[in-house]
Amino acid sequence: MHRRRCLNWLGLAPLSTLLPLAVPPAWAADAPALLLANVYRPGMPLADYWVSEKYDGVRGYWDGQTLRTRGGETVAAPAWFTAGWPNTPMDGELWAGRGRFTHAQSTTRQQQPDDVAWRQMRFMVFDLPAHGGVFDERLSALKALVTSIQQNWVQAVPQQRVATDAALQALLQRTVRAGGEGLMLHKGSSLYRSGRSDDLIKLKTHEDTEARVVGHLPGKGKHAGRLGALLVEMPTGQRFKLGAGLTDADRADPPPIGSWVTYRFRGTHEGGLPRFASFVRVRLDMPAATAPTSIQQ
Repeated sequence: MHRRRCLNWLGLAPLSTLLPLAVPPAWAADAPALLLANVYRPGMPLADYWVSEKYDGVRGYWDGQTLRTRGGETVAAPAWFTAGWPNTPMDGELWAGRGRFTHAQSTTRQQQPDDVAWRQMRFMVFDLPAHGGVFDERLSALKALVTSIQQNWVQAVPQQRVATDAALQALLQRTVRAGGEGLMLHKGSSLYRSGRSDDLIKLKTHEDTEARVVGHLPGKGKHAGRLGALLVEMPTGQRFKLGAGLTDADRADPPPIGSWVTYRFRGTHEGGLPRFASFVRVRLDMPAATAPTSIQQ
């Protein structure tokens, strides 16, 4: 099993007795300061944006010497994969192709690289964090840099302009029908700066985000004797039960307490909690908490 089994979850106290988890930051202290995306809002001006496919892989950051994840962990890629790469930082996606997130995640998590698995991987470069110019300028430099590397597994992400919301939505539908995850919009006049802003926008047919597992709630009825739902905590500190979308395998071997999971949802309630939340998968590229949830017996 790829996840560590969490012991003794069946006898947990009720939700009301769970004490706050001592939650460390989402990433390591030395994690790269990456540009992060906001969600697309209808009516946003599109004239200054470049549009590309959103790749369903693992965020990869080449700092000039080492390949790292979004959380700051070193990716143990084979020596040939990064051989000859420049000392210029590159931001991109470690991608195995459409519909192959599991392969990308398992491959990048291995401490002893599987050469055969890595032969199916690509590094899709979409930005140059240390360039200093606006994205229009970085894009030209990025294409030249990738061309100079001369490796078919290092590719510049194709970018295009889209004039209207209708054209954008049509491109989204074509991308999703072809097996893609969604679209990314990158503001041409923007500098590279860390954190979330409208300089980078994501557009998908559904909303999704991450939350940290802080408890395992026992099941009832047909789920008696195994996991009923995950208790998860949003970055805002709000907690909710996440049971929809869990498979029998997930319930038998639940995501560890402290781990991060992705969930889908359709809008939010007035208080900010997600509506119709459904479990998608564990995010192994996001560091787990080092301390378990405190329980009052």
